[in-house]
Amino acid sequence: MKVEEICTRDVAIAPPEQSVEEGSRRMRDGALGTLVVVDALQRPLGIVTDRDVATRCVAEGRDPKRTPLDRLMSGPVAWVRAGTDVDDALAEMARLRVRRLPVVDDRDRLVGILSLDDVLAAEIDPDTPLGRTLRGV
Repeated sequence: MKVEEICTRDVAIAPPEQSVEEGSRRMRDGALGTLVVVDALQRPLGIVTDRDVATRCVAEGRDPKRTPLDRLMSGPVAWVRAGTDVDDALAEMARLRVRRLPVVDDRDRLVGILSLDDVLAAEIDPDTPLGRTLRGV
């Protein structure tokens, strides 16, 4: 199975200069836990999670109105190509100790994001309690 078959295609993106405050509002309003920070050509530069906001901004006393997302993002970000085998992507996730990887096309432009939940949902029978829970979340 290829990454492109199971990755999430609707990815929330943000420019690196966007403020943490604005990014956090978007995360709240969209019930998102992650923003992928991209350049003008839609190439992934980093990832900002709600945990990054709490630990790298709030806990450190930074001003969210003046702090750009690129000061909090984990980066440079690792990514996988859409045609990568899921087993290879999982090996990369394990090696990097991450739960998600941006997915790019042959021009390094963001086309999706692969999470461990995506892989689990693809592997678990949808008619089991775990399968229904994964698909409902």
